[in-house]
Amino acid sequence: MDVRSVAEKKAQLTISENELLILSSALNEICNGISVPEFETRIGASREEAYALLDVIGRILDKMNT
Repeated sequence: MDVRSVAEKKAQLTISENELLILSSALNEICNGISVPEFETRIGASREEAYALLDVIGRILDKMNT
């Protein structure tokens, strides 16, 4: 992972396919695999936000494989 820039509450990154796969797998586990009591408190986002991020990462990975 390369950090391109960091500004107010935003970062621009270059992430490899392998790093995206790790993020996707971790998000998939917290969304679908394991029970996380107090999800929003522990994860720092709602379940819906986590699913949305998982979807975006999935679409990016799909584009990498075409």
